Amino acid sequence: MARSMKEMVEDAKAQTETASPREAHEAAAADRVILDVREPGELQQEGTVAGSLHIPRGVLESKADPDSAAADDALTSQREGAKIYVLCASGARAALAAHTLCQMGYDAAIIEGGLQAWKDASLPVEDA
Repeated sequence: MARSMKEMVEDAKAQTETASPREAHEAAAADRVILDVREPGELQQEGTVAGSLHIPRGVLESKADPDSAAADDALTSQREGAKIYVLCASGARAALAAHTLCQMGYDAAIIEGGLQAWKDASLPVEDA
């Protein structure tokens, strides 16, 4: 049976932990990773969370797989026990990405509402 993106996002959200932007901000202050899965152009237009790791959603699996030639050490070093907080523009890509990371052995949480909710909570954003 074919599934829509909306259904896939709903399933990912139902199976993956969520965190408020404020919770993620506090976790980042305690050296937890915020992973931004938006595209580079979005970072340029909308800004970014200071210190976040940027890996576009489209290449996440290859960057998260420690056995891949494309593995990202900053991400794979978090595979054992450290929670990763995943951010996108509004939450859909973050849900899919966090769910994928959990399937790959990471402890990941979706930042509810994405960058827009982060900004609405008056949390800091900087130019990319």
